Amino acid sequence: MVNLILIPFFLLMNTLTIYEFNNKSIINDWQIVDDNVMGGISSSSISINKNENGLFKGTVSLANNGGFSSVRHRTKVVTLRDKNHFIIRIKGDGKNYQFRVKSAISESHSYKHSFNTNGQWQEIKIPFNVLSPTYRGRNLRIPNFPGQNLEEVCFLISNKKEESFNLEIDYIKAN
Repeated sequence: MVNLILIPFFLLMNTLTIYEFNNKSIINDWQIVDDNVMGGISSSSISINKNENGLFKGTVSLANNGGFSSVRHRTKVVTLRDKNHFIIRIKGDGKNYQFRVKSAISESHSYKHSFNTNGQWQEIKIPFNVLSPTYRGRNLRIPNFPGQNLEEVCFLISNKKEESFNLEIDYIKAN
């Protein structure tokens, strides 16, 4: 006997796609920000691979007080009404990464959540209320992500060690 999992239609309709990589994706919609903005020498890139997924890869260096690489996507204001979590589908290399969001581009801080990868495809659910505020690697004493609006999403690696990395990204959604 086959067990079927039925997902109520209203749950499927409530999912909002923030970004989904495919062969029509415009890679210039994404911006690399590495530690070279502060004198470091880490380097990374974003591309579309043969499987039509985003591929964020590079090398993190600790030289010159560096230690991070990131890729960011700015979007028009996305209203997150009736949503309470993000869903990211990624395939990593066993390393730890951060998913970051900004409510507004005008804000200097962002909200982050760390996740581990395992070399397999993972669909990770990130509740809004676990996204904690941060600015330049420091935690802030303000409330967690309010979940009202969204203007930027980001993937960042900063594990305080020199390493190469490879993160494949399928999609980012809100539900």
